[in-house]
Amino acid sequence: MTGDTRAALLASLALQAEWGADEALLETPADHMAARVGGRDMPEAVPGATVLRPASIAPALPGTDPGAHPHTEPAGAAATLAALRDALAGFDQCALKRTATQLVFADGAEDARIMFIGEAPGAEEDRVGRPFVGPAGQLLDRMMASIGLDRGKVRIVNVVPWRPPGNRTPSETEIAQCLPFLHRHIALVRPAVVVLLGAVAVRALVGGKEGITRLRGKWREIEVPGLEGGLRALPTYHPAFLLRQPEAKRLAWADLLELRRECVESCIYGESDMLFTQVITKS
Repeated sequence: MTGDTRAALLASLALQAEWGADEALLETPADHMAARVGGRDMPEAVPGATVLRPASIAPALPGTDPGAHPHTEPAGAAATLAALRDALAGFDQCALKRTATQLVFADGAEDARIMFIGEAPGAEEDRVGRPFVGPAGQLLDRMMASIGLDRGKVRIVNVVPWRPPGNRTPSETEIAQCLPFLHRHIALVRPAVVVLLGAVAVRALVGGKEGITRLRGKWREIEVPGLEGGLRALPTYHPAFLLRQPEAKRLAWADLLELRRECVESCIYGESDMLFTQVITKS
């Protein structure tokens, strides 16, 4: 084993220990789904998946009817990711474009089997032009590395591709304006699963009024225009939230283990691809 490999494994082990994976040498990962946040028990997962269509968020996001939304035309006409990026660059109906430095389109593999979807770019992302490169992005990189993933294996996007002023939460109108482009992005990449990072991503793609605390860690099946059948989606906490609330890292770790299980059982990636967790749990 090279020095670089040993250092990477030790860093991954330290991250897992920090997140409460103190039984990492067991044959199967410990179930931290019952961990407490703020002294309160988390609700149990609801068995089975619920199919939720994008139209279900129409009352909260005005104008998201695919048949009537004026922004579906430029998004739907894009036959490639390059064309979709050009369509977004030429899209002037979202006011965020006028206050942002530049478009933050995506990062990672164009044929990724897993897509991570966040909220909106921050200051560092706005400066660099890539999603998740600031402190939250560095934590996301560590989270992915803890189960053997990296940016070369996944696709990383945001619901809104321009930074809101002052890093505020995107408005429902802004989300609705950008949603057709996100739908098209998903349809072009055709991932096997999506990971929804935080409440905005869940609100945009799952809908409903339940908060991320109740939804995290539970697989949902969503429908995306341009994709046949349902797409499995796993909500979890946004890395920026974990930086503010480190006690929630135990729950986020449980969600990562669930993502890893799905990857292996559904043959999205093999055991050898999920290297770090494989070495740590079976050594």
